[in-house]
Amino acid sequence: MSAAHSPSLKRRRTAQTILADKIATAVLWGCGVLVLLLLGGIIVHFVLAAWGVVSLGFILGDPSDSVLGGVGPVLWNSIYMLMLTMLIAVSVGILGGIYMSEYASESRLTSAIRFAEEAISSVPSIVVGLFGLILFVDEFHWGFSALGGAFALTLFNLPLMTRLSEQALRAVPQDERSASLALGATKWQTIRHVVLPLAIPGLVTSVILTAGRVFGEAAVLLFTAGLSTPAHYDFMNFNLGDPTSPWSPFRPATTLSVYIYKLQSEGLGAFKNQIVDGSAAILIGMVLIFNLGSRLIGRGLTRRLTAA
Repeated sequence: MSAAHSPSLKRRRTAQTILADKIATAVLWGCGVLVLLLLGGIIVHFVLAAWGVVSLGFILGDPSDSVLGGVGPVLWNSIYMLMLTMLIAVSVGILGGIYMSEYASESRLTSAIRFAEEAISSVPSIVVGLFGLILFVDEFHWGFSALGGAFALTLFNLPLMTRLSEQALRAVPQDERSASLALGATKWQTIRHVVLPLAIPGLVTSVILTAGRVFGEAAVLLFTAGLSTPAHYDFMNFNLGDPTSPWSPFRPATTLSVYIYKLQSEGLGAFKNQIVDGSAAILIGMVLIFNLGSRLIGRGLTRRLTAA
């Protein structure tokens, strides 16, 4: 009896498995389409809201209280803060990921480090901003400066960069390391010429995720980089000690996200809404450009270093 019903039972289970697979596939596709629709909706909303506002003059122009003005200085501050922060966070984060994945053995110390990484990553950004205010602005007497903001952003994003770098390096198959060591390469040569090139896609993803948080961060920079609206910048002034030089890390640096917050909360000008919508559209556009550009660079590096 059981033998007679065995084929039908197997067919029923196979049909149930196929049905479950189709349902799971449909749900995952639905989630993906929903994310794309949300992203597309945000982009379309701000493109329509900023239509007629964003122009080359608006992007490069100086802020103004009497006319529409522009966002050139605050956009430069956002790019400058991103470069300054990522210069510190990427180099230290990748080195930390190399240590955690290639050199550190599993112990209480490494467990404590990973716990600290997760704990710091979950701390509200405004708390990190207050810590930066106490340490960099008050104790170090830097005042509101791009350097203080960059260090505060590094404290906030370094654990994420380190953890993502470690995961990217651990994703490289162990056989690749074994083959390199078997050919006589040292451990560092294996890491440099085998592990890092193969981990580039994961490392690029970690850079993108970290840079996205840096570029859009406002709460940390409110307390460290300042809230003043910058005036016209002279980009030919390369004196890093001059607080009016756009290249100086010792000057206040109001970023685009902070500028949007300031206008939305305090702005009373006739063109406030247009400037906010235009600034938001530029911010989203810059994030998309950075993400796509980083992925293209990552693919190019992967092909170049792995001859793939």
